[in-house]
Amino acid sequence: MKSKSSLIIITILLCAFYVSAQEFGSFTDSRDGKIYKTVKLGKQTWMAENLAYKLNYGCWAYNDDENNVATYGYLYNWETAKKACPPGWHLPSDEEWETLITCLGSKRVAGGRMKECDTIHWKHPNDDANNISGFSALPGGFRSGIGSYRNIRMTACWWSSSENDAGDVWVRALYYNNGKVDRNYDYFMRDGLSVRCIKD
Repeated sequence: MKSKSSLIIITILLCAFYVSAQEFGSFTDSRDGKIYKTVKLGKQTWMAENLAYKLNYGCWAYNDDENNVATYGYLYNWETAKKACPPGWHLPSDEEWETLITCLGSKRVAGGRMKECDTIHWKHPNDDANNISGFSALPGGFRSGIGSYRNIRMTACWWSSSENDAGDVWVRALYYNNGKVDRNYDYFMRDGLSVRCIKD
């Protein structure tokens, strides 16, 4: 137990260094020419925007309004999300999400360090948001499997590629009224959630 605690402390200290010296860049998706901002934190390189690649199935603009895509990206069901990232990138596993969250301190504070700090795209008060990570999380809401849209500007929720023992998919979520990161499996595979891709 002692060695595990020491390892966690070392990881947090190393990641604190990485956050202060994160690397920003960009990536062009060869499929449609869209340019994405990227951020490297520790050994991970993430897209610093929600994926906005349009597919012909399992992919929706919030409220079926394409004007929402430029800011919030598309919403994808899980089967589509697993195939949506461009070559050289992939849908992050639950473990890869956990590495990021540990890097940013803990699930109690990492959300604020990931959230874009404004109340233009996030609903007021957007508690604890400072975006020191450069992850620039945006609240694209979600689409239920029956086609209703909810919680734009209030909730950012992203798929992982990992199922739990019950066959549900692990999801990470951030909220406008706190700085936490929630790990849950409250969504069905047919629901539409945002996607953040991580580099291979």
